[in-house]
Order: sequence, then structure tokens, then C-alpha cells
Amino acid sequence: MSSIQNIQDTPFWMPFTPNRAFKQHPRIVNAAKGCWLTTEDDQQVLDATAGLWCVNAGHGRQEIADAVHQQIMNLDFSSTFNFGHDIGFAYAERLATFAPDGMDHIFFGNSGSEAVDTALKIAMQYWQVQGKGEKKRFISRQKGYHGVNFGGVSVAGITNNFKNFGQWLMVDHMRHTLDLERNSFSRGLPAEGADMAEELAELIAFHGADTIAAVIVEPIAGAGGVILPPEGYLQRLREICTEHDVLLIFDEVITGWGRTGSAFAAIEFGVTPDLITSAKGITNATIPLSAVFVSNPIFETCMEMAPDGVEFFHGYTYSCHPVACAAGMAALDIYEEEGLLTRAKTDGPLGSYFENALHSLANLPQVIDVRNYGLVGAVELKPVDGKPGSLGPKALTQAWEKGVMIRGIGDAICMSPPLIINEQEIDKIVQTLQEIIPALYAD
Repeated sequence: MSSIQNIQDTPFWMPFTPNRAFKQHPRIVNAAKGCWLTTEDDQQVLDATAGLWCVNAGHGRQEIADAVHQQIMNLDFSSTFNFGHDIGFAYAERLATFAPDGMDHIFFGNSGSEAVDTALKIAMQYWQVQGKGEKKRFISRQKGYHGVNFGGVSVAGITNNFKNFGQWLMVDHMRHTLDLERNSFSRGLPAEGADMAEELAELIAFHGADTIAAVIVEPIAGAGGVILPPEGYLQRLREICTEHDVLLIFDEVITGWGRTGSAFAAIEFGVTPDLITSAKGITNATIPLSAVFVSNPIFETCMEMAPDGVEFFHGYTYSCHPVACAAGMAALDIYEEEGLLTRAKTDGPLGSYFENALHSLANLPQVIDVRNYGLVGAVELKPVDGKPGSLGPKALTQAWEKGVMIRGIGDAICMSPPLIINEQEIDKIVQTLQEIIPALYAD
């Protein structure tokens, strides 16, 4: 039982959690270092999810703690509404060096959800200042996750995330790219399925390009179950958007900062969008911060064609918070000094080891797919008759009891370990899954 007094009556309403069930069997983390979590009873648990796709450089980094402390003592806060601070300008300039060429402008927020809503607004603003305000529709994908603010849930492709709240923007959805019939057990990007991008051209023809502001996709869908883009798929989306004068937004809240073996999946896959959303690993998850990377033509148009005064009526109290900027600067130092942004290369030593280890699970009869890229992967399990989607939550609980923290999404076991993970720790993850997967079907 938890050491927290009266956990049944706690004021804490937990996010994306079955609160009633959690209170019966709470999982409490009291400390973390490297790739390991320490529970309330001093048990060590391997963090195979980097927190929530975000602690890319591992837990407990002294360099970030020192930078945050120093910044708080020097300048703990200053508004960026009509004022500025040196670290904000310096941080934006440094961030831009990691983005694809031609994306030299940054708009700050505090979370991936805020980054998505910001990107959607920038897209609408871009068309509005050009006198094309009718371009307000967005196209996204089934199983896509774009945060939980009203813009993000409007373009969301996960039903539970919007069914109680509505979809407040004009949106249509392409199908997702998970195709087990053609691509099960792919290593890296699936070979088949680039043709699925043609659905975008069909939707544009149906709605009319003059009504569509942007297409928004995750290069690799995370919360939908680690769904990879087939070879050539993202390139074809780019071509179709360019042909029809529609903006392309990559939601890289998960794939950014080394997860795929490059700073961004856009760089890894050689496809440059018009806007990129980023959060999570940007500060190694230590201080909330997000950034939207904006292409030069979009920024210049929004500046040059807007009326006098405020060009963009949008922002947050904590946009470009100086303490968050300090954490981000320190995280970039670590990423560069330790070579973490390229450590997960799928064809590199660690990426290959992770891939081979995950695919060793294909020998289990309950496994119907293994998929991976860089240091993100998923193991898809055969659904239980009459209970689709029930295995992921069970896997989460059983893996935790054996000392590994995973994500259970539907019938998939999903992993995105810190970029500092070693081969022995990868072995621990896979050995644990070898043990628990057959047991999930016991009852």
C-alpha cells in the first residue's frame, strides 16, 4: 500500500488514469536516476518509456539542475509580452540551428498541447493575412494524437480523446498507416504503403484546396500505438501539400530530440514541413516548455502582411520562461556533448541492438507484430476474443511488478527508453516481456 495518507481520499485527480483502480494498487515513484526509478518501497524499476516519451537524456541530470538553480537566482521570471530577456533570444537562436534548413523562427509555449494549438493558429493566421481566410479546414489522421486542448482534440484521431468534448474545428481524417497484412514485423520503416498518401489528394479534391489550411501528422504516431510511416509516405504528403498550396505540420513532440536518431524526424526522413511542434525532450522533461519551429516564408508573411501593431494575438504567460530556457540550454549541452541526438540511429550499434532484441519476441505465438525505429518500438499482441484492447493495461501492471515500466496502448506494448540506455538494460526489458506476455492470457 502507498505510504500516502488516505490515498482513497486524495485531492489529486490523476490525468489519463483509471483513478479508482489506481487507488487500489498505486504505483508510486519517489526518486529517479539514469534509466531507473525508485519506488516508495525502494524497489528499482527500469524506465522503458523515458517517463512519457520525454526524459531522453535520463533522469537526475546535475547539469540541468545547476542551470535551473542559477537561472532562478538570477532571473526567475520576466514577461515576454512587450518585454524580453537575453536567455530567451539566445535560446531561440540556438534551437533554430537544430531545425531543418529554412525553419529559423520559434514560438514558445509550455506543452505539446499548446504547441499544436499554436501551430494550428499560425497556419490560420498565415492564410488570413493573405486574404484567404476561407482556408480553415485541417486534415489529420486516424489514431493521431495532438494533445488535449480544443484545437488538438479537434484534429485528434483517437476517439476517446474527443468524443465527450466535440471537434470544434473543420477537420477530416486520413486513415492511419498501420497495415499488419502487408507490413507486420517490419524492421525500420515498412516497405509497403506509400500509396496510402494518395488519400490526402482525394480529400483535398473533395473539400477543395481553397478551404484547407494545413495537414497535421506525427511522423511516427506515438499514443496511437507506435505507427510508422511507410517508405516514401511522408515525402508524398509533402508533394501533395506543395502541389495544392496546403501547409504541412509535423507534430514532433515525441519524435523530436533524438528519438529517431536525428534531432527531428523531419531531418531523419528527409522531409521538411512548414511547421514543427516540439516539447517533451526539449528540456529533458525537467521544466515544461514547447516550441513551434516556423518556416521563414510563413514568418515573413505573417510579419510583413499583418496590420500595424500586434501581428499575432496569441501567447502564454509562461511563453519563453527564463527558467525553462535555462533547462533547455543545459539539455542541448548534454545532447551535443554526449552525442545523444544520433545515438539511436536504427543502423547504428544501439539502434540495431534494440531492433534485434525487440524482434526476438516474434517467437512468441501471442505476438502478431513487432515494429521499431530508432529507440521507439511496439509489440502488438493477438487480441483476446471479445475483449479487444484489454492486454495493454494488463501488461503495464505485470511489467511494473517485475521491475519494468512500459506503456500499454490497446493491445500493444510500447517502449521509448532514454537515449542513454545500454544493452544490458535493453535485455532486461525484453526478458521481462518474454515472461509476462504468455501470462497475460492466463485468465
